[in-house]
Amino acid sequence: RTYRRGVALVFGEVMAFGRHTVTQLLLTLGMVEGDWSGWYRLFSCRRVREEALATQLLRETLRDVDEGDVYTIGTDGTQLPRSSLRMPGTSWLKALRTAPFRPGIERAQRFVHGCWLTPLANGFSRAIPLRFLPAFSAKAEPAGEVKPCKEWEAGLAFVHWVRQQLDAAGRSAQQILYLADGGYENAALWRQLPAGVTAALRTAKNRALRAYLPPSERRRQRKYGDKQLAPAELWRQRDDWRRQTLTIRGHKRRLRYRIVGPVVCQGAPDTPLFLLIVSGQTWLHGKQVRRHCKREPVAYLVSARLEDGQCRFPLPAPLLLTWLWQRWEMEVAHREMKSNLGVGEKQCWSAHGAILSVQWSVWVYAILVLAGYRTWQLNPAPTQRPAWSPAPKRWSFNALWRTYRAE
Repeated sequence: RTYRRGVALVFGEVMAFGRHTVTQLLLTLGMVEGDWSGWYRLFSCRRVREEALATQLLRETLRDVDEGDVYTIGTDGTQLPRSSLRMPGTSWLKALRTAPFRPGIERAQRFVHGCWLTPLANGFSRAIPLRFLPAFSAKAEPAGEVKPCKEWEAGLAFVHWVRQQLDAAGRSAQQILYLADGGYENAALWRQLPAGVTAALRTAKNRALRAYLPPSERRRQRKYGDKQLAPAELWRQRDDWRRQTLTIRGHKRRLRYRIVGPVVCQGAPDTPLFLLIVSGQTWLHGKQVRRHCKREPVAYLVSARLEDGQCRFPLPAPLLLTWLWQRWEMEVAHREMKSNLGVGEKQCWSAHGAILSVQWSVWVYAILVLAGYRTWQLNPAPTQRPAWSPAPKRWSFNALWRTYRAE
């Protein structure tokens, strides 16, 4: 019965046009005469094991990545607005729906989205969620067995879980590329990063860095080398820049970058890193009134690879730069999960159900997108297209849902 109800709910998620509550899904399925309480017990009781579903989903993704290729993952934090003061896991967080120049607060649950990024094709990729881990703050409402943690701690737990799953699948030699923003970059994460994982994390423009000292060159209590220039000071210099033309989302982009290192962070002297700085860009925007736009330079810290006692840059710079552009796919997935699939709309208020119902909706989104990727890869969907619409460069989520409903 649990399996059959799960299959029925997946069909209901595809066909529902309104809110994605459990009762609305039952209304979509036409099951309005029976008792609805058993459907809610899928989430309030321990009948659905989220980690088992995520493990099977990760095993499915291995069919699309060769063992010699890099398995790319990423993490990003997101929050689900709530209206209850007593709902498990809720706390006061910065409101996302207020103006940036006048931010407010809202009651919400915080989660960390851990995803797999599909292999690149013409500069495109897709973010398919593997886990949706709760990252409730210490001041949040108690959520049963879920302990409060920081956002970067949940992200690190996801990285360790992926590494363990690849080892269990017989892919202990496969390298993992981990992408995240500046909220995850700190000395504690660099110290606890598992072996076989290359992390490329965005860092602050005033990040304090030191030169890396090999263990053979350390004397007494000296663990760090000389103090290095901050990223903001380095990107003002005009020397040592390299140029590279990349294909990103079907467009040619010419980038300037420089690599500095090896360096270390204060608190992690045994983890050598490289500082990757990408220069800002300028372009013209608008059809009638053309105006100049500018993007500020950004800096990333990339974990180094040790070979024969020497620190090497872990990946070819053009490949890593292309992957760094794909972090935006996680934001796209957040929008689609919340607006199209109604993540967070199920009315489950128990300590277990308030978390599992969210993770279930994210898992349904992941298997639907994975099936679309298996069918079309990253090519445009072979569906009917109006004559006034330009030819898409890849399939959209609306085309995916429309094709599911047609089938």
